[in-house]
Amino acid sequence: MKIRTITTGISLPSPKATDKIKQAHEFNQQAKSIFEQQGYAVQTTRITTNSWEEYLSDFSKIEIINKIQNLEQICQNLDINFFNIGHASTPEAIALIPDINKHTSIIYCSSQIGDQQTGINWKNAWESAKSIQRIAQETENGYGNFRYCAWANCQPDIPFFPTSYHCGEISFAIGLELGELVTQAFTQTDNIQDAEQKLQSILAVELEIIAKIATEISSKFIINYHGIDTSLAPSLDKKNSITFAYEQLMNGKFGHPGTLAISGMLTRVLKNVSVKTCGYSGLMLPVCEDVGLATRANEKTYNLTNLLLYSAVCGCGLDTVPIPGDITIDKIAGILIDLATLAIKLNKPLSARLFPIPDKKAGEMTTFNSPYLVDCQIFAVD
Repeated sequence: MKIRTITTGISLPSPKATDKIKQAHEFNQQAKSIFEQQGYAVQTTRITTNSWEEYLSDFSKIEIINKIQNLEQICQNLDINFFNIGHASTPEAIALIPDINKHTSIIYCSSQIGDQQTGINWKNAWESAKSIQRIAQETENGYGNFRYCAWANCQPDIPFFPTSYHCGEISFAIGLELGELVTQAFTQTDNIQDAEQKLQSILAVELEIIAKIATEISSKFIINYHGIDTSLAPSLDKKNSITFAYEQLMNGKFGHPGTLAISGMLTRVLKNVSVKTCGYSGLMLPVCEDVGLATRANEKTYNLTNLLLYSAVCGCGLDTVPIPGDITIDKIAGILIDLATLAIKLNKPLSARLFPIPDKKAGEMTTFNSPYLVDCQIFAVD
């Protein structure tokens, strides 16, 4: 089992508070070292902040971009590769996101399109759709949307990007890559009930060890520990693909009958562990971040509607989904509103990271040339 991320959250009172960034970076490196000494591979360390609207609201558009570029330069000087400036919660702020994305390379951010208290924010959903389309048009192969998503009903301190944002005092959370353990559990049986029990048993042991180390780190450095996001972060390693793990229990391929039942079972297990949890703590199905998901997308065993259906019992939403470059803003907004409706109706965190691919249509292949993504066929949006 790998640790996908140690994510530390800080609240910036102003863009000048760079000491907080340095403090978080130093903590991340020390926490990473402790986990590695215990035999765990730590893939990334990340820093997330409170909403950038809170510490950049008094500046003009040009000044905001310059301040964020300065933050990025500080991060790059410290060899920080993942820095999230939190979410935008007004149409005016969301409209600035394409410019922020265009002028940075390691800055992640998101937009809020609804929550349990206030319902769907229709204006934000529309502006988010415009941002998704513009980012796609202004970045090579539409890749800029890797660093941006729209979300509904997401709480602070999700360790995974781009949804992550922070509130309050400095704290940290852990994100794991659990595909290996799921594969281990599923290959020991051929029925869903037994697989559920085996996965529960394996996670009970493995997560307790991680939680114990994280709690000790929290005490040592006097930094609040939010918990483990037990979501099944994706793997580009074919043998640990969540898709092929599914198919150990199915008489068919991912997307065929039985997929929804296994998705529900996985989320049930991930949400009912004995350790302190945070974030999504559910099933992730990021199409372009999992070799198996991309493979089955190419075979058309599932579609965008299926992914929305699975979101009803999963924990993430629509993640790294390639769609035609000529898609209208109305259709993107419709997808976002459907997702927000599910999130609010079911009171669960859901996000959408969509990739309109410029000059390409449904059925054509993406060409991302990225170490983080696997190419697959573009989904049709009817």
